[in-house]
Amino acid sequence: MPIGDLVGLFDRQAPTLGLIAAVQGSRAAVLVGFGAKSQLLPLRQLDLIQALPRGHEPVSRLEVAPWGLTEAALAAARPRRRDWGAAWLLLDGDGEFLPFAEFVGLVAGSSTPVAASACWLELQRPGQDLFRWRQGQVQARPRQDLHALRHGRRHQRLLIQHQQQWHDALRQRRPIDPAQLSPVSRQELGQLLAWAAGEQDQPLGPELLKGLQQARVAPEPGALRHLLVDLGQWQAHSLPSLRQSVWSAGFSPELIAQADALVERCGEPQPGDGQRFDLTGLRSFTIDDPLTREIDDALSLERLAAGRQRLWVHIADPARLVAEGSPLDLEARRRASSLYLAGGSVPMFPLELAAGPFSLRQGERCAAWSYGIDLHDDGSLAGYELRRSWVRPTYRLSYEDADDLIELAPPEDPDLSELHLLLESRRRWRERQGALLLDQSEGRIRCEDDEPLVEVVEPSPARLLVAEAMIMAGAAVADYGVCHGLALPYRSQSPSPLPPAEQWEHLAPGPVRHATLRRGLTRGLTGTQPAPHFSLGLPAYVQATSPIRRYGDLVVQRQLLAHQAGDIPLEASALAGLLDQLDPALRQTIQIAREDQRHWQQVWFERHLDGSWPALFLRWLRQQDGLALVHLDALAMDLPALAPEGCEPGDGLVVRVGEVDCLADRLRLLAVRSTGQP
Repeated sequence: MPIGDLVGLFDRQAPTLGLIAAVQGSRAAVLVGFGAKSQLLPLRQLDLIQALPRGHEPVSRLEVAPWGLTEAALAAARPRRRDWGAAWLLLDGDGEFLPFAEFVGLVAGSSTPVAASACWLELQRPGQDLFRWRQGQVQARPRQDLHALRHGRRHQRLLIQHQQQWHDALRQRRPIDPAQLSPVSRQELGQLLAWAAGEQDQPLGPELLKGLQQARVAPEPGALRHLLVDLGQWQAHSLPSLRQSVWSAGFSPELIAQADALVERCGEPQPGDGQRFDLTGLRSFTIDDPLTREIDDALSLERLAAGRQRLWVHIADPARLVAEGSPLDLEARRRASSLYLAGGSVPMFPLELAAGPFSLRQGERCAAWSYGIDLHDDGSLAGYELRRSWVRPTYRLSYEDADDLIELAPPEDPDLSELHLLLESRRRWRERQGALLLDQSEGRIRCEDDEPLVEVVEPSPARLLVAEAMIMAGAAVADYGVCHGLALPYRSQSPSPLPPAEQWEHLAPGPVRHATLRRGLTRGLTGTQPAPHFSLGLPAYVQATSPIRRYGDLVVQRQLLAHQAGDIPLEASALAGLLDQLDPALRQTIQIAREDQRHWQQVWFERHLDGSWPALFLRWLRQQDGLALVHLDALAMDLPALAPEGCEPGDGLVVRVGEVDCLADRLRLLAVRSTGQP
C-alpha cells in the first residue's frame, strides 16, 4: 500500500474510509474519514480499495481528486438490492473468490473510487449476508450457509427481543408467567430465586446484572425478594431455609396411602398387644394447647395401699403400627422431628396417623408406654416401672382448664391437684440438686391468615406440672438405661460457673438474672453414655416423651422394647451412628423455626412502626457497636437493640422501631433510657 492509496478500515467498530499518509514497517499512518484524523494502524487492519492512480500526487482529503468522495456521493452510489442480489445469483455455487475490482464492475458497472468505496462499505455492513470479504477478494456465500446464518440471526433477534421483554418486566415490576419466558430468561429467573433464597454463590451474569441495574434493584437477597414478590414469583412470607428442605414437599402420595392403610388396620390386633398392661381403668388427663393435634402424653394418679400414691406418665406408642425400616419410618427418620412454625406445625408423621391412632385420644383405648413412678417424701425417685400398656384418656384439658382444676381442687375430682403437689415436691428436690428453675413468661409470634399475633405463655401451674412430669419420666428412663447398661440417647450438660454472690444480689430477679444464667450455660449434648445434666439437676436424663414428634424418642421406646422382650437392642456404636444421621435434620429444624419466628417478629414490628415498648437492659452483645440484649415485657421476648452507652443490667429503657424489612430479614430496634433514668 503506497502512500496515497484509498483504504477501508474499522473506526470505533464502524467501517470507514481513509488515505495512507505514511508507512512505517508493518504500520501505516492513515488519515481517517472525512475529518482526516491521523491514526497509526497495523497494515493487516487495512483493506485496499483502490491504489492511487498513476500521475496523481497523494492528497490528504477524501473529497479532493482523484477520489472525489462525499457522503452524498457514497449514498447515491450504494448498490441497489436488485443489483446486489443479481450478482449473488451469478456467483452462487461456484465457490470461487472474485478480485474486488471485478466484483465492483459486476455490481456497479464501473470502477470509480465512489463505486468501489460504496461496494466495500456495503460488504462490511452488519446484516450483509450474501457475500464474504477475504483479503481483497469476494465470495458469494453458499446457499446452505446463508440459510443457517439468517436463521441464526433471526434466532438472535428473538433472543434479544425476549431479553428486552424480560428486562422490561423487571423494570416495571409487573407479574409474569414463567412459561412465557424464553429459556434464557427462565434460567435467569431461577438464578434470582436461588440468590433470594441464599442458595447461590455464583455471580449473576452480565445481562442479568444489566437488567437489574435498569430496574434499580441491588443484587442482594433482600432487594431480590422484594422484586420477586412484585413479579409474583416469591411468597411474601416464604422462608428461604424451608426451600428444598425435607418439609417443603409434604408427604408423597405413596406415604399418604400407607398411612391411610395403617389407620384402617389400627383396630386389628398387632404383635405384642396381648402383653400390654391394662391401665384403661385409671382416670387419665391429656393437657395441651387447644390447637394441639399430636397428643403424645397423658397423666394419671393411682392410689395405693396405706395412702401411697403412684404417678403414671403415659406416652403414645407409634411403634405399634409403624415398623422399623418401613417407608413411613424412614421418612420420619429423615425429618427427625416435627417442625413448629408460626402458622402451624409440619408433622414428622402424616397427620392422619399423628393426630389419629398414634395420639392419646379422649375416650378411646390407646396403645402407650406407661411409666409408673413412686416418689419419696422429699421428691426423689423411690421406684418405677416402664411398661407397654393400654390407656383410655378420660379428659382432654387445655392448660387453662387444668389450672382451674389445680386451683379449685374440687373434692369430686382431686387428681390434678394432688398430682400438682407431688410434682412440686419433685421440682423442689431437683432444685436442691442444683437445677436452675428459669421460669418466666415466654412470648412467640403466632400467625393466623398472615396476621402476626403475639402469644405470651405464662409459667402456670399446669404448664409447670406437665413439664416436671416429662422431666421426671426422662429421669426414670435414663435410670433404667443406666441400671441395665442400655444404650440410649442421653442428654447431658456440663456444669457452668454461676455468678459470684455479690454480683447475683445486684441482679433483679426474673429476666435480668435469667439472662445472666443462660449466658454462662454450656450447650446440651446427646450421647450414648449417661452423664449429668447440670441445669436439670439430674445424674442422667433421656428425652422420651414425644415419639410422635421426635424420632429420637421413638428410638428410646424401641430400645426399651428390645430389652424387655429379650431381643438385641442397638449397641452404643450403632445408636451413635443413628443419632449422627438425625443431627443435620434436627439442626435444620431449629434453624427454620428460628428464622420463622424472626420473620414474623419483623412482620409484627412492620405493622407496629409507631409503637414504643418499655424494656429492661439485660447485657451487651457487642458493646463497641452499642448492640445490647433487652427484654420487652409486653412481648415477653429478649431482642437485640441499639442501646445508650453506660447501660447496666436492669436499667429501664424504651424501645421503638428504627428500621424493619421482613423480606430483607432486617430489624433494627432503638432503645433510649426511660424517663427518670440517669
